[in-house]
Amino acid sequence: MTIAFWCVFVAVLLPYVCFGIARNTGRGPTGGRLRDNRNPRDFPNRIQGLAKRAWDAHLNGFESLPGFAAAVIIAHVVHAPQNQIDILASVWVVARVAHVAFYLTDKSTLRSSAQFFSLACVLGLFVVAGLS
Repeated sequence: MTIAFWCVFVAVLLPYVCFGIARNTGRGPTGGRLRDNRNPRDFPNRIQGLAKRAWDAHLNGFESLPGFAAAVIIAHVVHAPQNQIDILASVWVVARVAHVAFYLTDKSTLRSSAQFFSLACVLGLFVVAGLS
């Protein structure tokens, strides 16, 4: 497996890390967990603070995943230069980890910047593929 494919693997796991943070920090007034397996879809409506930001980062991770995975696969299929694919994929992962960190710490401007950099990497992967 290439570095870029390992980056896709990390990208698949990252939203679940955020979900774990949301699930384990979302507490009610009595300190009990808010997530109820009998009604799991109501969970995001009852959380706030760090748990809500982690939940939102979780959703955003799933939203950004398809474009990234497709770009990596397409770049591989057209035999784009592997070092360029690996670099762009690695920078995407770093940007997404930073995005999560900024989301959790409520740094909205930095979060948006990290989102922009990750999108630029996806676009870069398509450009590299298109030029091959």
